[in-house]
Amino acid sequence: MDFTKSIPYLLLKTARPRQWIKNVALYAALLFSGFFFYQPSDGPAYFWVVSFAVVIFCLLTSAVYIINDIIDLEADRQHPFKNKRPLASGELPIPIAAFTAITLLSIVLFLSLTLSGFFRLLVFAYLGLQLIYAKKTKHIPILDVISIATGFLIRVYAGAVVVELHMSVWFLLTVVSASLFLAVGKRQSERTLLGKQAKGGATRKTLKHYSQRLLDQYTGMFANATWLTYALFAFQNSYVNITPAHERFPQLYTILPRTLQSQKLLMLTLPLVIFGVMRYLQLVYEENKGESPERVLLRDKPLLFTVFLFGILVMGIIYL
Repeated sequence: MDFTKSIPYLLLKTARPRQWIKNVALYAALLFSGFFFYQPSDGPAYFWVVSFAVVIFCLLTSAVYIINDIIDLEADRQHPFKNKRPLASGELPIPIAAFTAITLLSIVLFLSLTLSGFFRLLVFAYLGLQLIYAKKTKHIPILDVISIATGFLIRVYAGAVVVELHMSVWFLLTVVSASLFLAVGKRQSERTLLGKQAKGGATRKTLKHYSQRLLDQYTGMFANATWLTYALFAFQNSYVNITPAHERFPQLYTILPRTLQSQKLLMLTLPLVIFGVMRYLQLVYEENKGESPERVLLRDKPLLFTVFLFGILVMGIIYL
């Protein structure tokens, strides 16, 4: 028996576990707040609470992807790549997929009862946003990319409210800018891959309303906004209960001239953000790989190394 044709495998493929990497965004507020290793006296560590929320969002996003494939069944069958998906190809029966989606949503609701009411509100907001996106806003220019950005913003807020953390306005603007940048890059690659074929218009109607020049303008605008808002966040961010940089790195402050001394060491991560934006632009324009951001992140070694180094540097600056 071919395992790739089995129902469990087809369900897992439709649930898209590769997309779970997007839910790492729930850790963002925890990481930059300085509370990543915080252990309250009257409850579990913040890291484990947020990790539980991440698991809930992984189940939620998988249910959404299954529902989305059911809604987009006819359009996916006309797509040159998506027609190979289990539901579009007819390998996975629709009733089984629908039952699985309902089961996952039931589990999500049950697990979220153990967390705050605001977290549950964000869970419903995310589900509602994705259903509206699948049925309506994905076909409306501008609103389609704004909907994608809002999904990322909900993730970040969900990770913050579950442990009641404050978030910098500049950090939120960075999240919005970066998600819009990724969304526009996705449209850029889709337009290139599908070209001006009638089939392309049938599968993604909004592409007909995005000229190449317009997408270039959007891409440049949000690429600049991403690193600029992060720069302002890095320059102004402060950490709670964190020893000042000049006390943690006294040797550094005795070696460096006064011109280079600063307590805002998070600025050291800015070159990595700029490189990441430039590398992603190169992949979108030169290799047409922006259609699947999570696949780019997992497979492009320079970008993967940049993200890894960024994470290590942020952890070292804030927590060492």
